[in-house]
Amino acid sequence: MAHEILQLKSVHETKDRGYSHVAKVGKTLYIAGQVARDIEGKLVGKGDFEAQARQVYTNLKNILQEAGGGLKNIVKMTTILTHYGNVESCRKIRKEFFGDIQPPNTLMIIESLASPDFMMEVEAIAVLD
Repeated sequence: MAHEILQLKSVHETKDRGYSHVAKVGKTLYIAGQVARDIEGKLVGKGDFEAQARQVYTNLKNILQEAGGGLKNIVKMTTILTHYGNVESCRKIRKEFFGDIQPPNTLMIIESLASPDFMMEVEAIAVLD
């Protein structure tokens, strides 16, 4: 089955960074790791985990809405944090966005992401209705 790279207006441009936000195969969306960049590509919340987490989940929500779905369509997430001390804040903010929706999630704690200022990254797979 062929895939389509979606060009989205609701999140920052990626062409100069060598990747795309979303590939669509049938009704399945493969969403690249989202970090705390606003629509202009600027870091949101330097040193503020909760601000970064809210931006990450906002990016996911915006991507899914533009593609015709919502957070409820996520069937798998991978969450990457750079500090174990942020796990509880991550869970709290995820609940703000997802409510009772609890997609499968793999949590990893690593030393650093693509920029040392990023504190969180989330990638997702979603299936549209």
